[in-house]
Amino acid sequence: RLVGLPGDKIQVKDGQLFINGVGVPRVKTGQIDNPDITEESRPIDVYRETLPNGVSYDTLDLNSNSIGDNTREFDVPPGHYFMMGDNRDNSADSRFTVGYVPAENLVGRANLVFFSIAGKASPLEIWKWPSLMRASRLFHFVN
Repeated sequence: RLVGLPGDKIQVKDGQLFINGVGVPRVKTGQIDNPDITEESRPIDVYRETLPNGVSYDTLDLNSNSIGDNTREFDVPPGHYFMMGDNRDNSADSRFTVGYVPAENLVGRANLVFFSIAGKASPLEIWKWPSLMRASRLFHFVN
């Protein structure tokens, strides 16, 4: 999910996203108990965030004190964007390995989940597909 534009300062404090020093509203809306989505065998808290532009979406909080719940401040450079996954404690995003995303890498909006495997398996490990494929997410339209 796109959360930071060029020139923005992004930080996470105690699990709450801050953009330019202002906390993004985060309201607990319930729980989800679906290991196909969360990869956990327990209920997971769901929060609704609303960005300054009015866009709202749900996020998952697998662990209330994960490494991604308190970050340094990120200064989004010109020509780049800051991305964060909705499954905050299980996302390789701009806070970690992905870094800032160059504008030329944005090609369009995601409309469809084409393929999904669980267990942090690589898509190249095709021998694991039968047991780790998340069938309920195949060809699933994104809101």
